[in-house]
Amino acid sequence: MRRFAWVLLTLLALLPAACGSTAETDQPEQPETDEPPVATEIADEALVPTTDRTDTDEAAAGAAFDLADWESVVAAARGQTVNWYMWGGSESINTYVDSFYGAALEERYDITLNRVPVSDAIVFVDQLLSEQEAGVDPGSIDLMWINGENFASLKQADMLYDSWNRALPNSALVDYENPVLYLDFGEPIEELESPWSSAQFQLIYDAARMSADELPRNYAELQTWACENPGRFTYIAPGPGAFQGTRFVKGALYEVSGGFEQWREFDQATWDEWSPQLWQFLNELESCLWRAGETYPADENELHSLFANQEIDFSITQAIAGAGPLINEGLVPETARAFVFDNYMIGDFNYVAIPANAPNKAAALVLANLILEPEFQAAQIIPENGFGLGFGIDIRRVEDPDDVALLEAAVAELGPAATDPVDLAEAMVPDAATEYQNLVEQGWREQVLIGE
Repeated sequence: MRRFAWVLLTLLALLPAACGSTAETDQPEQPETDEPPVATEIADEALVPTTDRTDTDEAAAGAAFDLADWESVVAAARGQTVNWYMWGGSESINTYVDSFYGAALEERYDITLNRVPVSDAIVFVDQLLSEQEAGVDPGSIDLMWINGENFASLKQADMLYDSWNRALPNSALVDYENPVLYLDFGEPIEELESPWSSAQFQLIYDAARMSADELPRNYAELQTWACENPGRFTYIAPGPGAFQGTRFVKGALYEVSGGFEQWREFDQATWDEWSPQLWQFLNELESCLWRAGETYPADENELHSLFANQEIDFSITQAIAGAGPLINEGLVPETARAFVFDNYMIGDFNYVAIPANAPNKAAALVLANLILEPEFQAAQIIPENGFGLGFGIDIRRVEDPDDVALLEAAVAELGPAATDPVDLAEAMVPDAATEYQNLVEQGWREQVLIGE
């Protein structure tokens, strides 16, 4: 069993469950997990570190280091406070960050973690823009949980620390050639971001109602199934705040156009060629949907409720643990199971970035490297630890036997409600370029919701 488990584990390289865009990818302000946001201490009014800057702090902040000499980075980071600005709407994620990273930074490196929670990543993006305009350097932010459109904005404004991610010792465990990883919502991450975790779009069915061999394995088969079982399927209405619905439609776009490669860069002619076929497919599907497509669920919670009440036969998730977290929350039946199509199941990564004017770059680098440690990568996929997001590293590159054992044990804890890791890896594809986001959402509203 251990040998079989590891065969599955090694195929998880492309595997992506909370904040995100979190993400319409896993954007921090809208996490790609199925856990609803929880009220927390969110400091939007005055985004400043809670610790006081002393002369000693300023001396530490200015300590010199050489990225080519990791020991010099660690030495410079000792005594620093790393101010990590991140979406703070999930108490479980906050607890994970404080308990796992905060404790390790203190014990191993004499670094204090100051997690600064915000309600939306745009809050600290605006703060960085204000600091840039005022010429504030050093600023107040050391590390950011950020991706998607906000990353593209900061990259364009030349406000990110550059040429650092591959200098991290643990970057050897990252597959920077993976198209799902090196494109953040269609924007090349280059050397400006380092991965933290990942997530992937999946469907959920009830094993008490259906068998695995009955499941559709592509969009065409789904359309056939839906029309043979009218009213038993629906999906979330695409739009702002409903990235799962947009992601479902993008997957259909990939299939009707024969691949995802042409969607990685924006091309109006490509959109004009294939979007009519996308709308035709979705309009043909619509009459077979729940309530004949007259209305659509607004979010995943409504979809879960319809599924749990047996009004429909499929729901969705982004979590590496599949339906497990939803079962634990009582949102779906205990017999719920996750699965994917054979292809075109969009996944993405969550990232951390360092501002160009970060006051404690050395400490930020140490934290970014710590995030990629196999022990923390193993811990973060386990929902009971409060995170439940997928791997940010390519675990095939992990060679230390103890680390391998930790990863094996973590995967085993996911249980039968999780999608087969082999299926996840084989089906995972990157998101489309940013420019297609509005085209998909607006086009769906005009061509499908309102009608031709």
